Amino acid sequence: MTSEVIDAVISARHCGNQSRPRDLESDMAKTALASELGVVEGTLEHGMPYLALGSGRPLAFLVWFTPDFANPTGWMRAAMIKTLAPLAERFRVYAVNRAPGTPAGTTMADIAARHADALRIEFGEPVDVIGVSSGGSIALQLAADHPDVVRRLVVLSSGYRLDPNALVAQRNYAEAVAAGRRGLHHGVDITIKSPVLAALARPLLWLVDPLVRPKDPAGMLAYVRAEDGFDLTGRLGEIDTPTLVLGGDRDACYSVENFRRTAEGLPNGRLIVYPGASHTGAVKDPRAVADMLNFLTAD
Repeated sequence: MTSEVIDAVISARHCGNQSRPRDLESDMAKTALASELGVVEGTLEHGMPYLALGSGRPLAFLVWFTPDFANPTGWMRAAMIKTLAPLAERFRVYAVNRAPGTPAGTTMADIAARHADALRIEFGEPVDVIGVSSGGSIALQLAADHPDVVRRLVVLSSGYRLDPNALVAQRNYAEAVAAGRRGLHHGVDITIKSPVLAALARPLLWLVDPLVRPKDPAGMLAYVRAEDGFDLTGRLGEIDTPTLVLGGDRDACYSVENFRRTAEGLPNGRLIVYPGASHTGAVKDPRAVADMLNFLTAD
């Protein structure tokens, strides 16, 4: 979703206001963390980029929407590593992004099929999967179409289909950027609930937009259109995989009702909603981290 992009931009703006000594200290801590966790990067089948860290049983972490398919760099890479660090204490975490060169007409089933190929070839057995936001759409499609690949599933800040407001915001963003126009500001209304803060953020994001443009706007648009058509309303009952659905009650992209319908439609689904957590906030929420670890290590 565009909300992850906006959240990252706002975080970068905040970090840029820190003093130089604190920046240096923070950079050293992040480098030490990456070294401690043994972070490496590579590609899976179909050219899917990944960052791997930690040790233990493999865990596929299907990342949120990003303008580009590549692994994150700089402070965005450090932020992702920090987010995944608690999981990496128990698992070898593979943070997987989408394959490059998504052609027009691609469906979510096509995207899930590529992920299934990549996971089968890399691991040769079912693995635990966490899907966040747009990654959750892929994860649910993967479990529906390729149940042999998924051992246990966590769907975080995501659901069985996009809510209408999120679908419109994401499409407006992608179509504007693909046409060479600025589009980042289209996601403000599904990211910032305060009208005052939204009014302040909109011009800032309009200015910053050129700095976060994708290298392949057409491929990004094809990916967004694939998620536009994603809807497992009639297929949730086919997913037998034990599944934990997590979300915040302040999520502006997915409603609590969406989370509830997703969990209730799954034969082995369970729902936990976190009071006060937003769409991106739920990803880093200590309550969610603890619940994911308990669920994935229950046996």
